[in-house]
Amino acid sequence: MNLSGLSLDQFLVFVTVAETGSFSAASRQLNRAQSAVTYAVQKLEDQLGVALFDRSAYRPSLTEAGSALLPRAIRIISDVGAFSDQARGITEGLEAELAIVVDAMFPMDRIVDALRVFGARYPTVPTRIFVASMGATANLVVDGTCTIGIALSFTTQGAGLEEHGIETLRMVAVVSQCHPLAAIDGPIPSDELQNHVQLVLTDPSGRTDKRDYGVLSRRNWRIGDLGAKHAMLLGGLGWGGMPLHMVEKDIADGRLRIIKPDEWGARGGDSALSMSLIHRADRTLGPGARWLSDWLISGKRGPQRGDVDGHRALTQAAE
Repeated sequence: MNLSGLSLDQFLVFVTVAETGSFSAASRQLNRAQSAVTYAVQKLEDQLGVALFDRSAYRPSLTEAGSALLPRAIRIISDVGAFSDQARGITEGLEAELAIVVDAMFPMDRIVDALRVFGARYPTVPTRIFVASMGATANLVVDGTCTIGIALSFTTQGAGLEEHGIETLRMVAVVSQCHPLAAIDGPIPSDELQNHVQLVLTDPSGRTDKRDYGVLSRRNWRIGDLGAKHAMLLGGLGWGGMPLHMVEKDIADGRLRIIKPDEWGARGGDSALSMSLIHRADRTLGPGARWLSDWLISGKRGPQRGDVDGHRALTQAAE
């Protein structure tokens, strides 16, 4: 077996013969002499040391080896095409990779929508997605790990970042149905809250200087992961604030109940947190990052997976 002289053209001829069903049809499709097509396949077979086609009948048919190798040959052609497209995109200024970070509180369906359309518009740009919490989100943009991020607005001050508000999260105070606070209707005075553990999402990054937001109980447990906080709330370990979109189903199904801290006053048991799209002010965004930023800032929603004519809608949205 001599693999050193294999060429992309040989794979292309092999795949074309297999797809068209004959050497003559392949020669017409490739606009080459039939003898050139036959020679290319024979040379590939000699180099591989296996017969790709059975020529005993009127029309050539794939041998067992040919059938096994055909999918790999198709992938090679596809990969080389993608390689070429990506190289061309880079020479035209397109990013070699786009890394973004999203705060764990942000509605992930909005990110999925945006990335679905982004992938159709920029198929050659590999995308890396980080999920972080609190100041760690901004830090990944400040240190250059990520080009753009979606962060809680109060965590981004003084970081040399350009910000655009894109979302206001409704936060609700919730407890498990088995928690004593769940039995209290109406506003709950601070004195009562002091008797119960508050579960608080902590900022390990230090960016918020250990400032507390919405902490009302002297007794509190600090957790570094939003998913862990959610699980602890469901387990009845305390009360705490959560983005409404993350606990709506738990509330509807009776696993969690909204409570109304008196200090939240007329807000009826909820508060608001602003979120911003951020990037470093001293760096110019590439075409892909700029398009994705504009899409998210505009508040657009992409076609959903279950939509009728979803592929057509996706193509139109990416244009």
